[in-house]
Amino acid sequence: MSNIEDRKNQSETRIFKAVFPNTTNHYDTLFGGTTLHMMDEASFICATRFSRKKVVTVSTEKIDFTKPIPQGSIVELVARVAKVGRTSCVVKVDIFMEDMYSSNREKVVTGYFTFVAIGDDKKPVAIL
Repeated sequence: MSNIEDRKNQSETRIFKAVFPNTTNHYDTLFGGTTLHMMDEASFICATRFSRKKVVTVSTEKIDFTKPIPQGSIVELVARVAKVGRTSCVVKVDIFMEDMYSSNREKVVTGYFTFVAIGDDKKPVAIL
């Protein structure tokens, strides 16, 4: 396995959250903005663990919300580096929804976040 593949595997980030009433909208489902916030956080941690550099989010791409996430669910965010460039990386984030009181689990959101590594001068630097 290559060094980059090893780093991708070692930087995979998993975060679990419970969907509480303060994170839901008027339909009692997880608010989209909260979902994006959680995805950006998980992808930032993953990109930082992969590069061990300062990184900033420069874009998001193709966020697919395939099913609403009701209050009382457990969600797992899984972030993994999908692509590596000279100064950037793309992190794919999947969100899996679990019913709190059964073993039902399904993937309900997928999105891609691009990060650029920066130096102290806030200019792009090589990510590896």
